[in-house]
Amino acid sequence: MNIHHTLKQYWGYDSFRPLQEEIVKSVLAGKDTLALMATGGGKSICFQVPAMAQEGLCLVISPLIALMKDQVDNLRKKGITAFAIYSGMGRKEVINILKLATNSNCKFLYVSPERLETKLFQEFLPALDINLIAVDEAHCISQWGYDFRPPYLRIAALREELPRIPILALTASATPIVQKDICDKLQFKDHAVFSRSFERPNLSYSVFTVDSKINKITEILQKVNGSSLVYCKTRKRTKEFSDLLNMHGIKADFYHAGLPQEVRMRKQADWINNSVRTIVCTNAFGMGIDKPDVRVVIHADVPDCLENYYQEAGRAGRDEKKSYAVLLYDSKELHELQLLPDIRFPSLESIRQVYEALMNYLQIPGGSGEGNYYNFDFTDFIKKFQLDVHLAIYAIKALEQEGWVSYAEQIFLPARIQFITGKSWLYQFEKDHPKLEPLIKTLLRTYEGIFDMPVNIHEKSIARLLRQEEADIILDLKRLHGNGIIEYIPRKDSPQLYVMLNRVKAATLRIDMTGYEKRKQQFIERIHRMIKYISDGATCRSQYIAAYFGDQQTNACGICDVCLQRKSHGLSNTEFEKISQSIFTLINQQPVASELLPQQLPGIKKEKLYKVLDFLQSENRIYVDKEGLVRPA
Repeated sequence: MNIHHTLKQYWGYDSFRPLQEEIVKSVLAGKDTLALMATGGGKSICFQVPAMAQEGLCLVISPLIALMKDQVDNLRKKGITAFAIYSGMGRKEVINILKLATNSNCKFLYVSPERLETKLFQEFLPALDINLIAVDEAHCISQWGYDFRPPYLRIAALREELPRIPILALTASATPIVQKDICDKLQFKDHAVFSRSFERPNLSYSVFTVDSKINKITEILQKVNGSSLVYCKTRKRTKEFSDLLNMHGIKADFYHAGLPQEVRMRKQADWINNSVRTIVCTNAFGMGIDKPDVRVVIHADVPDCLENYYQEAGRAGRDEKKSYAVLLYDSKELHELQLLPDIRFPSLESIRQVYEALMNYLQIPGGSGEGNYYNFDFTDFIKKFQLDVHLAIYAIKALEQEGWVSYAEQIFLPARIQFITGKSWLYQFEKDHPKLEPLIKTLLRTYEGIFDMPVNIHEKSIARLLRQEEADIILDLKRLHGNGIIEYIPRKDSPQLYVMLNRVKAATLRIDMTGYEKRKQQFIERIHRMIKYISDGATCRSQYIAAYFGDQQTNACGICDVCLQRKSHGLSNTEFEKISQSIFTLINQQPVASELLPQQLPGIKKEKLYKVLDFLQSENRIYVDKEGLVRPA
């Protein structure tokens, strides 16, 4: 099938975006391919088009349940058969989906990396007619990645079963080290790498040190019209800042992972539909949302790495109109950032202490627990065991990284039912229980395949159809379950802790300390680069970010705070860089008295030299000591 015809037929586009066509052709030529494309840049097209253009199905490996469901829903709306297998599904449901994927015209099967390692999946794998393996969020593969998940490292095991099937790895941001590691871990040989420029010519980056962050946020939002995001580190602050913005006449709402699922969805929809202008949120907001007309993204707190900052700031201006990414900070924050590695990477003893507390809190006996979900109230947990909140959070994160548990604050598992009785007995049951007959009839008419496999249901929708209260419907479903008519698994929208391995004695809990220390060192380096981005007043912001991701060809943007300040000095970017470099080359060898600098650098006009000196001093990159000597800061 012609790829342009496929693109038009299913997606309605006349042409591909930059790099999409090259990536599609690379995959269809059977090449392993690494694609680096900005969030919202159309990554899914790169594996969906080649999958539709040939026989067989595409196996999509994704870490995010919400994105899996969203993509499956979108594909089905186009008449394309797609399924997703994710945590929380029962064994019978997984088997039914794998059978359907094997025996139907299924084109896409979405799974988590953890799913690949289950015996059940491996049993069905040889029967799946796979034409392409797509790995989303591929930076997770890298041991140096910033969102480490061990099962990602083992994806390459698929090559033993599928030796000639190409792999397409997709990510929005990966440094050169991470790019190389992705290719190594996936055992790429004759492969291609495609990377869009990290340059965003319509996005103006700026950094401000401020005393009152809310005053600065209000000032920015009063100057810049349109939709906006304000990122904060704490849930408490999202509510406080939202309330203060509303007091200043800016229609705002707040969002964080601790809110109920329905509330989060409503707030998100209000913002997307422009009923609310500003969302004040934690980093739980934004993943998978493609709103093109965001005019400004403000970070009220400093992120811990440029990867996260680039992705979050990059949610502004996707319609390619002038937009702003603003980072606010104070000197205290930079000091706290430097202390963060020891907080983020607790000792082995501390991790074992938290593990034992977790198992006791969930009342899991030794040698059991594997494969089960448990309701988990984090606040109650730390209160009962008198644990420091940060220690508990990062110890649980370490346990996740080592494959002991998985903690999902934002999990939403819809209710599921399946009829488990024969049709003749069901008919008799309806006669004996006439009050339950309307519910049974509604279930049978509304949900296809309900006798063959568990299906997701929505109690509220059923209640509307029957003009009853949702609580009454839930009660009746439980009655049907109790009578052996259906298997009813109520929905879960509270935080869940998934135990991946049976409980062991805390003293025998194993952590790969070599890898753990490597990740800590990499984290320290990321923090250093984040601090340098903030404090480097000489390098164009766009150039700094692009260079971090290995793009050395980006031109100075001319619209960030650094470029604008240079223009105010009457210097071109090239002149400023050249003079700045000459000054540092000189004073790095030996401090020089400021009045002697023009003599030491005779090729530079005095006026321009002192403008650069003033700028470097105001940005704390140089200082003049008590003896009047210019030194590097």
